Amino acid sequence: MTGGHHFNNILLGGRGGTNPGQFKVYSGGLAWKRQGGGKTIEIDKADVTAVTWMKVPRAYQLGVRIKDGLFYRFIGFREQDVSSLTNFIQKNMGVTPDEKQLSVSGHNWGGIDIDGNMLTFMVGSKQAFEVSLADVAQTQMQGKTDVLLELHVDDTTGANEKDSLMDLSFHVPTSNTQFVGDENRPPAHILWETILKFADVGSSEEPVVTFDGIAILTPRGRYSVELHLSFLRLQGQANDFKIQYSSIVRLFLLPKSNNPHTFVVITLDPPIRKGQTLYPHIVIQFETEAVVERDLALSKELLVDKYKDRLEESYKGLIHEVFTKVLRGLSGAKVTRPGSFRSCQDGYAVKSSLKAEDGLLYPLEKGFFFLPKPPTLILHEEIEFVEFERHGAGGASISFHYFDLLVKLKNDQEHLFRNIQRNEYHNLFNFINGKNIKIMNLGGDGQGASGVVTDVLRDTDDDAVDPHLERIKNQAGDDESDEEDEDFVADKDDSGSPTDDSGDEDSDASDSGGEKEKSSKKEASSSKPVQKRKPKARDDEGHEKKKAKKKKDPNAPKRAMTPFMYFSMAERGNMKSSNPDLPTTEIAKKLGEMWQKMSSEEKQPYIQQAQVDKKRYEKESAVYRGEATADVDSGNESD
Repeated sequence: MTGGHHFNNILLGGRGGTNPGQFKVYSGGLAWKRQGGGKTIEIDKADVTAVTWMKVPRAYQLGVRIKDGLFYRFIGFREQDVSSLTNFIQKNMGVTPDEKQLSVSGHNWGGIDIDGNMLTFMVGSKQAFEVSLADVAQTQMQGKTDVLLELHVDDTTGANEKDSLMDLSFHVPTSNTQFVGDENRPPAHILWETILKFADVGSSEEPVVTFDGIAILTPRGRYSVELHLSFLRLQGQANDFKIQYSSIVRLFLLPKSNNPHTFVVITLDPPIRKGQTLYPHIVIQFETEAVVERDLALSKELLVDKYKDRLEESYKGLIHEVFTKVLRGLSGAKVTRPGSFRSCQDGYAVKSSLKAEDGLLYPLEKGFFFLPKPPTLILHEEIEFVEFERHGAGGASISFHYFDLLVKLKNDQEHLFRNIQRNEYHNLFNFINGKNIKIMNLGGDGQGASGVVTDVLRDTDDDAVDPHLERIKNQAGDDESDEEDEDFVADKDDSGSPTDDSGDEDSDASDSGGEKEKSSKKEASSSKPVQKRKPKARDDEGHEKKKAKKKKDPNAPKRAMTPFMYFSMAERGNMKSSNPDLPTTEIAKKLGEMWQKMSSEEKQPYIQQAQVDKKRYEKESAVYRGEATADVDSGNESD
């Protein structure tokens, strides 16, 4: 699409809603693309049969009719655009645009002009309104003089508009000379027969093919899916949706990895509406191995004339393949399948969560799709940048086994895909980098690709062993003093006392589990004699002197939490709600018993959280020691 003319803020009339887009006319035809992504319409110049101009309130409307009877209205052109576009269309398409005038008198008495499948109500020589007969679901006679038209109850029509046209009635007197009849067939009957030729009435009664008992995840329920000539219908126990094929933007066929189900997603613009909720994606879940056989209720003439090379008389195969092929043939929508991305398990998606909902993130050739709920489609062209985020910093609740992917859009909207497994990083990173999508932590802040790996996905190999229950209780309150027994001064190599908290390395080792503590006990017992307690100082009256507690530095880093502390934080609320009369000490005791009975795999998430917090403490302690003044006693640096 090189050259041509571009026009911004052009509305697509009718079912296009109220969203503006960019209109382009070029030597090969014309195109309209919705602003912000979504519906795209391309019309080849060979398919254009008529072009019209009309002055509408505050703008000009360009009408384009194509061979299959569809009529498009593009609204929002300026007066100076009319002449330049008219000349370009005449020169490149060989079609001369006609000029129509809009009737604004408000009269409801006039004539009917039927051109193809477009019905226009004329007041004199001016157009009052027009209706596409392809949107007519039912038409019937009311008496001898009235013709009633019922339009498709298309659940996408009212998505962007408060009011939608549901039915229309024409009064045709017996004296009418436009539709000449007789005693048995009055003029109204002639009009009714004319409308029947072009209306989409037959398809509303007999579907081309039906799929019963289909599981749809959004909007949730089991539905009977009917595919008609111009629309599809979802019939459920509580809901009934009719959707025009013109509202379908694209189909997605996305298998689940190592799962007996396959997603088929129907993307709509405008979306269907249920109450105040809009559904831009219909997410259908098929059983991957289910095989079906279907015969289409279409005549051979219709198959040859309208659906040649698009549909066959019958289909047999996997249900998701049959459904997609038939829907694609009837609607003309394109189908997107998984691209080149493969996960570490050779799947098409990675497990993640969005807005507290677990699901699958599919990296596709032109976008990302998160399924099943909330179904979220992000096109590559909409992305400003992505950022890989490390989970677990500062004692967060997710371990280094996972990372997050932040996607920032050009409209400032953000999507955070959480809890992606660490082993998916390299495949996902290489895929995104290969699509030339900007990665924020790829060199902008001094972190290269390897820097992301080491920072986001760093391994921690420290082992963790169950801590002493009472010690955990004491450590739970960070504001309390770390010194529990000032009278006992142990040698620096004696780490046998569970109350010895002097020194960073020893305290961290004991906090993360205690194996170093146990090994130190063995070394102390075998290599050094046990030191005796020093006699306690007493006053003149023989009373024991109490040492003043050392004041804790408020700027000291917060001590690292142990795996059991994380476990206690997660389970204490449940324990209290189940045993409201149980005292705090008994709750701590029961939590300790639960912890002891847990397997190493069950403890692993809490161990990883503690390892993350330990490294946070080490970093903050190093900064704290570096900032400490020279007169601060070295024994207090670990506070």
